[in-house]
Amino acid sequence: MRAPLSWLRDLVAIPVGETGRDVATRLIRAGLEVETVETVGGGVEGPLTVGRVLEIEELAEFKKPIRWCQVELGDGVVNGIICGARNFVAGDLVVVATPGTVLPGGFEITARQTYGKVSNGMICSERELGLGEDHTGIMVLPVGSAGPGDDAAALIGIGDEVLDIAITPDRGYALSIRGIAREVAIAYGVPFEDPGMALVELPAPDADRAPQDCGTEDPTGCDLFTMRTIVGFDPGAPSPLWIQRRLVACGMRPVSLAVDVTNYVMLELGQPLHAYDMDKLRGAVRADRAVDGEPFESLDHVKRVLSTDDLVIRDDTGVIGLAGVIGGLHSEIDDATTNIALEAAHFVPEVIARAGRRHKVSSEAGRRNERGVDRDLAPYASARAAALLLEFGGGHYVGMTAVEAGAAIVTIDLPASEPGDVAGLVIPRETVVSLLEAIGCEVEGEHDLRVTPPSWRPDLTDPIDLVEEVIRLHGYDRLPSTLPAAPLGRGLTREQRMRRRVGTVLAARGLVEVLTYPFVGETELDGLLLPADDRRRRTPRLANPLSEEQPLLRGTLLPGLIAVARRNASRGATDLAVFEIGSVFLGEVGESSPPRPPVHRRPSTTEWAELNALLPHQPSEVAALFTGQAEAAGWWGAGREASWADAIEAAVVIADACGVPLEVRQGFDAPFHPGRVAELSVDGAVVGAAGELHPRVVEAHGLAPRTAALWLDLDAVMAAAPEVREAPAVGTHPLAKEDLAVVVAKEVPAAAVQRALAEGAGDLLESIRLFDVYEGSPVPEGSKSLAFALRFRAPDRTLDAAETADAREAALARAAATVGATLR
Repeated sequence: MRAPLSWLRDLVAIPVGETGRDVATRLIRAGLEVETVETVGGGVEGPLTVGRVLEIEELAEFKKPIRWCQVELGDGVVNGIICGARNFVAGDLVVVATPGTVLPGGFEITARQTYGKVSNGMICSERELGLGEDHTGIMVLPVGSAGPGDDAAALIGIGDEVLDIAITPDRGYALSIRGIAREVAIAYGVPFEDPGMALVELPAPDADRAPQDCGTEDPTGCDLFTMRTIVGFDPGAPSPLWIQRRLVACGMRPVSLAVDVTNYVMLELGQPLHAYDMDKLRGAVRADRAVDGEPFESLDHVKRVLSTDDLVIRDDTGVIGLAGVIGGLHSEIDDATTNIALEAAHFVPEVIARAGRRHKVSSEAGRRNERGVDRDLAPYASARAAALLLEFGGGHYVGMTAVEAGAAIVTIDLPASEPGDVAGLVIPRETVVSLLEAIGCEVEGEHDLRVTPPSWRPDLTDPIDLVEEVIRLHGYDRLPSTLPAAPLGRGLTREQRMRRRVGTVLAARGLVEVLTYPFVGETELDGLLLPADDRRRRTPRLANPLSEEQPLLRGTLLPGLIAVARRNASRGATDLAVFEIGSVFLGEVGESSPPRPPVHRRPSTTEWAELNALLPHQPSEVAALFTGQAEAAGWWGAGREASWADAIEAAVVIADACGVPLEVRQGFDAPFHPGRVAELSVDGAVVGAAGELHPRVVEAHGLAPRTAALWLDLDAVMAAAPEVREAPAVGTHPLAKEDLAVVVAKEVPAAAVQRALAEGAGDLLESIRLFDVYEGSPVPEGSKSLAFALRFRAPDRTLDAAETADAREAALARAAATVGATLR
């Protein structure tokens, strides 16, 4: 929200000498986020003069339109100026920068020879003056707004300061000059006269014609609907310069008087308005729900298909507007509109927010309606707009029709001491009451206050909301800064240490940690080939998702990693090894009513248990993805593509970092290639999978062939980890080395053979490693040869050849008995 300082001064007696930055400091102290303070036309140095165009000569000898203009600058001074714009005629008032004036960007105006003439100045556009981005033509001032020779800088607001404020979703009232001015008045401790509650006097209604009828068929979506009617309006009447100037300063482009007035009142008071061409309407205008599949063409020429969730504005011909979001194309006002029906209504914010997201429409009206507009403001704002239209566009006021559903009065009970208790300092009752009254609340009671929030603050629904208001206005800078004392002997928890250890060892192996959004959609789960009954599909659905395409919380980390790989591949980074440690969400959210513990104490054990019972299972997982080359090619030789072996090795490393032996055997998991995936187990319980992704998954996501991945239930791995991990023994005696090649059936997993050899070798075995796999002659068909490096060491002596041979034979015997291995 952009707020010109001059406009704020019209509503609040800001002390003389206070600059925009001074006001910004006060607002920031009160909790509003002022991003920048800009100066309108910043960079303009020197005079800007109002000129009247006397003559225009078209220079036809040039390929592009060039005009030689004689411009009167007052006191009989006439300058000849070259201009290429076509949007003005003789007699128009324009803004002229005379020689010596410097425009934004350091562009100095000089008298110079161009197109065979000496151009003595420049006729300026909005963009050249730094007022806006409009460069389609030069600025033409309204007739009668000034005379030749007048100071144009003051007329168009050059030098005014504009505060650019980021408004959070809970402060919809601040999307108006009215709301910001109230905050400024509180910050400076000066009175505030609310312009939103001032009912403008209008002429007596014209008895010869009935006003436009209106209604609401859905009070749950629209509980107040008003229409004011004006006939005989002059569509060619220009907007006054002061309205145009303020619209431009607030980032809007002036269009026409009717449009400019509705935008101006919306910016001033915060109430969105919509003007219809009354002659295009048929029957009563009313708020209603759309029919499923009903068509609607909006002002932006987009043809939309509506659903029963959409609240619309309709007449007897059909839908003429998406309520509170955007109007319809066929009922809009145009250059010939003389009869205006002016809508002002109050819509339920949730309905408007969902419609805007569903149809991907972001409008100034929608931004305000979805945050909550003053429930009582509609008739006041429409009266203000009607008065401006009648003043500058003429016509006759016919009257107003309105329909309203009853509104419940909200009262909140608040102990007078609670704001101080929450803040940790003493805030006297008198201060609490005065600050609440300053924001518009009605306060009754002595120690136990009964507070009625104002209609323009629908965000105030609970005692803690009032506490927040009191504390922010009292001053966050007054809160005591006390560092919490850390209890002795405490630090990271066991789980935190292990999570950090896992991240460290993966990073040490060249993987890059990423953080992805925890939201997924059915399309992404379908892309992983997950069956309909897979538990990773049964996840909580968000009530208000950021995107309708991703309404679910994730049940697996893989979609996020695949999205990262696709994004990097689209930018040329095709060789990737990434991992993520994060929560997944399995199961549904509980449906019982949640407890609401107070904020001034910790939840009780019972409250904490009830809150946790509502949550789905949220285990921590670690997942990794390998795509492209694992080892780059170079002068040292060919590179190596990432494969299932990298994923399995990473899983083993993760488990080893936690001190847990990981069992690896062939298995099945939906996203993976059915013949190239390992099932990962701890103490017999499956905790993950690793291997090559299914070819259909790889192809659907545009990844490199043989892309591999893993996922591991980190909570389950950490639960199996020993409380104290025994440090490995460091042998001081010589190592005995034995290599052993065995032949087994092709379907026997190498891990099973390695496990059998290790069990048979006994305590003297220090390590075992598979270093070769061979199929082909002379190995029998249907079999494979596995070669292992066995390393033996005794802690107290040097092993002799006999001991090493016995351990080797015992390992071979166990493998023969367990998996049918034979010595090659």
